[in-house]
Amino acid sequence: MQTRKTRRVRLATSAIVALTLASTAAACGGSDDDASSDGTTTISVATFNEFGYEGLIDEWNSSHDDIKIKQVKVGTWDDAKANLFTKLAAGSGLSDIEAIEGDAMPAILAESDAFVDLSDSELEGRWLDWVAAKATNSDDQMIGYATDIGPEGICYRADLFKKAGLPTDREEVAGLMGTWDDYFATGEDFIKKVPDTAWYDSSGGLAQAMLNQVANPFETDDDTVDVENPELEAVYGTVTGNIAKGLSTKLPQWGDDWTASFQNDGFATMACPGWMLGVVAGNAEGVKGWDFANVFPGGGGNWGGSFLTVPAQGKHTEEAQEVAAWLTAPEQQVKAFTAKGTFPSQVDALESPEITGATNEFFNDAPTGEILAERAQAVTVQPYKGPKYSDILSAFQAAILRVDDGSQDPDKSWDQFLSDVEALG
Repeated sequence: MQTRKTRRVRLATSAIVALTLASTAAACGGSDDDASSDGTTTISVATFNEFGYEGLIDEWNSSHDDIKIKQVKVGTWDDAKANLFTKLAAGSGLSDIEAIEGDAMPAILAESDAFVDLSDSELEGRWLDWVAAKATNSDDQMIGYATDIGPEGICYRADLFKKAGLPTDREEVAGLMGTWDDYFATGEDFIKKVPDTAWYDSSGGLAQAMLNQVANPFETDDDTVDVENPELEAVYGTVTGNIAKGLSTKLPQWGDDWTASFQNDGFATMACPGWMLGVVAGNAEGVKGWDFANVFPGGGGNWGGSFLTVPAQGKHTEEAQEVAAWLTAPEQQVKAFTAKGTFPSQVDALESPEITGATNEFFNDAPTGEILAERAQAVTVQPYKGPKYSDILSAFQAAILRVDDGSQDPDKSWDQFLSDVEALG
């Protein structure tokens, strides 16, 4: 990657109010102020993407007369984040339970007083240690109950691989992409043979996958913002360089065109954490040829994982904590995995036969449970995520998107990224 003029950005840690967005998202929110006239309390649970909760909520509601669960669901974390930060600053309007994407937990911990301390001695040891640590503040208060984690493998279209003359067997496919250099070289070979299909689904998705292997992508361990480090520049240069080579669809992940690309042979591979399996199966319904390989370029990577929090502004915080604990119990995590592929974050769930023996019919009966468990064991790096990680990530993704859509060249977009980060204050 071309060397750029250094402009170190060193910013002090900010409170979550600095993240508040100017526009109000009306798509979600709304805690019931009081119990209904028959004494039933409704607990609203705000989620995004796919948590696999639909069946669980039906199960709870059919067996509980005093507390009912209502899911408030939006399409993406960006939508949920806008609503969360706006209503958190306003002091009212949030759901009784708010799902938080893992990258935003450092900012949430910085404002722990706005959330209920969910610490419960009966739940100690429920979660993997590194997962529980993400939701625990410096006062040893647990602010969120972890839902899932995101060990990553590679989803691929075996039928398109065959069309390009590439191996289709899972083990052979894994052998093609042990490193990122191998992965991209295979992609260049693929697009020569199948020129109307991109190698991977999204430049932004690829960038996220690569960032998951960087120890300090945006901030040092003391929360100093440092976005001109060599590893981050290398990721940016690699991703934007492959845009020019034609390996990417150039589509923003989660957009309508990206969703449609699953149905029109738009791409051949994508980085797939466990929760993405349900997304792929839903978007590619009716499409034959999908499979899942036990490999991730460069080793292991964890993408995502979420938490359930209970805002202190709610009227029914005790009931909300009870519901959040139930939704994240091992038994429920196993059911959510079966429904949507969200991979459990709890020790007991990971050892269950439902996980270790799980296969996925849509992905050619791939042993998804075994693969994801091995991918989780391959994770050796957890990126440091300070209070500004989520906002800086949004700015980084926007920089890549500008290169994708041709509105800026890589150098100019990088310079704008530096300015955007500096403007965070």
